[in-house]
Amino acid sequence: MPLQATRAQDAAIGHGQPRDRLTFKIASTAAEFEAIHRLNHATFAVEIPQHASNRQRRLVDPYHRENTYIICLCGETVVGMVAGRSSRPFSLDRKIADLDAHLPAHRKAVEIRLLAVDPRYRYSAVFVGLVRRIARHFMDEQCDLALISGTVRQLKLYRHMGFHPFASPVGTAEALYQPMFLTLQALRHTTLLTRRKTRGRTLESFLPGPVALRADVLAACAARPVSHRDASFIEQLGRVRNRLADLVRAPHVVLMVGTGTLGNDAIAAQLRCSGGRGLILSNGEFGERLADHARRWDLPFRRIQSDWGRAYDWPQLQVIVERSRPSWVWAVLCETSTGMYNSKKRLHALCAAIGADLCLDAVSAVGLFPVNLEGVRFATAVSGKGLAAPPGLVGVFHDGRIAPPGRVPRYLDLSYYESQSGVPFTHSSNLVASLDRSLTATSWPEKFARVARASFELRADLRARGLQLLAPEADAAPGIVTIALPRGVDSQAVAMALEAGGIQIAWMSAYLRQRNWVQLCLMGEFDSAAVRRAPQLLVQAIAACTAGHADGGTSLRLCRARL
Repeated sequence: MPLQATRAQDAAIGHGQPRDRLTFKIASTAAEFEAIHRLNHATFAVEIPQHASNRQRRLVDPYHRENTYIICLCGETVVGMVAGRSSRPFSLDRKIADLDAHLPAHRKAVEIRLLAVDPRYRYSAVFVGLVRRIARHFMDEQCDLALISGTVRQLKLYRHMGFHPFASPVGTAEALYQPMFLTLQALRHTTLLTRRKTRGRTLESFLPGPVALRADVLAACAARPVSHRDASFIEQLGRVRNRLADLVRAPHVVLMVGTGTLGNDAIAAQLRCSGGRGLILSNGEFGERLADHARRWDLPFRRIQSDWGRAYDWPQLQVIVERSRPSWVWAVLCETSTGMYNSKKRLHALCAAIGADLCLDAVSAVGLFPVNLEGVRFATAVSGKGLAAPPGLVGVFHDGRIAPPGRVPRYLDLSYYESQSGVPFTHSSNLVASLDRSLTATSWPEKFARVARASFELRADLRARGLQLLAPEADAAPGIVTIALPRGVDSQAVAMALEAGGIQIAWMSAYLRQRNWVQLCLMGEFDSAAVRRAPQLLVQAIAACTAGHADGGTSLRLCRARL
């Protein structure tokens, strides 16, 4: 019998029953099993005409004696259930010839079925609770693959959870189901199992990294590793490189195992071989880091600094560039520390006027908003920010003008990467597969529009509440909002108070702590309702911590209690 999911938005909210009355357990009593049979009939004989209704109003599953049932109780009433069974043959074995040929390699599979919730209780706490507990139970039983027959009415929900469809739909026109699978290792890392709870709320992450990921992206990372010499991996890596290059209109990209710091070192190594004196622009932490890269590589350069959170004086920069005529200009496109966008159009015009090469740190830009790297010699991006994949990969984009092999340290040698189809050394098939999934499954125009819209509304709400944002509206990058807290209000106390309200924000980086700043970032998956809720919670947290300071202390306990 297939799986029938429930929608959070079908909310009768249990006729106002309080959440703390909901309990989840393995069914064990005769009364609980009788309630299961009746809920089974109500769902799969009456609501979904998969089975014939009967006068007894009860339906016993053919695999009942082998099933493990997780039930949700409101008081003593069974309001939801889901069953699992790891003994073969599965119900899908009867419907799909050679079932295992459709499945990934695994140790032990479980078939999850009979997910049903009383219509009065169809809200997320019941659905998520049932899925969590059935998954954990069978992971403890050493299962590593879950099979379902998901109703075609809710394929979007299952895909979001990370399930992969296989074979053709089964059932009847009135009750049509799609066979799907999910590795339980991937489910272990999804928000269904890993989001922490605070005061009964899901903890929503607005960190700049690691970012919240789609379940299917995590599922791709959980697959069995493939040799970096395998033809299938080399083909997939080539596909990922092409998609990355197309996303930003760059001629070439090398994908390394590492971070943005590694990528910027690779650029510095190339500039060392190019010769000439450069110009580095800085108006934040990551501009300062570019200067540090240049010093460590002994590059001759001049640094132009603007105050953090302020745009460059473009007319003055033009005069400086025309007088000093640098061979290259290196700047940060999206300054993560402040949320500033430094115009690529203006930077490119500065360089084009004197024939200088433009190099960009685009680590916090690519995947967050449209980026066009045409006319850029070198740029960097990473997997774990706007591209919404696990951290660990850095892309170094280039226009083809790279140093010959052997001129720079081996691991940073872009020419060597290019000569070896992008795989001169051990690579990570898991990270590449995750990035591939994110690149193909994401509608980038839709993501860019959603991030831009949510960011604009978030900034407007924060300013309307009297908070000080670092980046002026005209130069604010989508997806990164940095807030300067009032004097005397501790950023850690505010962040902990917000976490008690279900919102996780950035504050721990040294450059944020030193300036008493906090950040809200929309780089990965985010819940729009949580974004709308964040400004009010932030104001409440600041007020609570301000009161705590006035009372002679800013203890985290006091701020959390007052929020």
